[in-house]
Amino acid sequence: MTTRTGQPAGGALLLSEMKEFASFPKATQRYIRRSLDIAFGRRDALTCWARDEGEAASIRAQTRLYKQLDALRLQVPDDSGLDTIDPFMGLLITLTAFDLGQDRIPNFAAYRFLYERLLGAGARSWLPAAFCAASALPHLHPDRRRVLLQSISESAATAPGWSNREPVFWPEWVEKVDVAAAA
Repeated sequence: MTTRTGQPAGGALLLSEMKEFASFPKATQRYIRRSLDIAFGRRDALTCWARDEGEAASIRAQTRLYKQLDALRLQVPDDSGLDTIDPFMGLLITLTAFDLGQDRIPNFAAYRFLYERLLGAGARSWLPAAFCAASALPHLHPDRRRVLLQSISESAATAPGWSNREPVFWPEWVEKVDVAAAA
């Protein structure tokens, strides 16, 4: 397994991130892989991920929204100065609201996992605020809002600092292999 830059990944760190990904529900794993495919143009998302017209419409909407990710990555504030967060947080909350509205991201851990890869480690300190803001929006059912908001731990919401280490595990779609035909 390699990092996003093609360099060997630290074994313990890679295994930790793989275990975290494996702990998510299958639908969440699928949504994260789909989202990364769309964000980084790894393959034709409609062909790979759309199982029906509803999912195809969702993928087209996600593709339109994710076109803003390049600009968002450039806007990650260097510090917590309030004068620099307006354009960044507004767009981050919008993208987060879309992803949470797809009902495939069940908690803060899965959201953080995805968005650390979409935006990089520099955005890590902004993720709890964006998650809480988007989780409280009225487009989500009140029960869903409650579950999402309860999923963020006090330590994540009040962390005094965040790691600047980039993620090393990047989940991808792996085609199924017919073992009998391969033998």
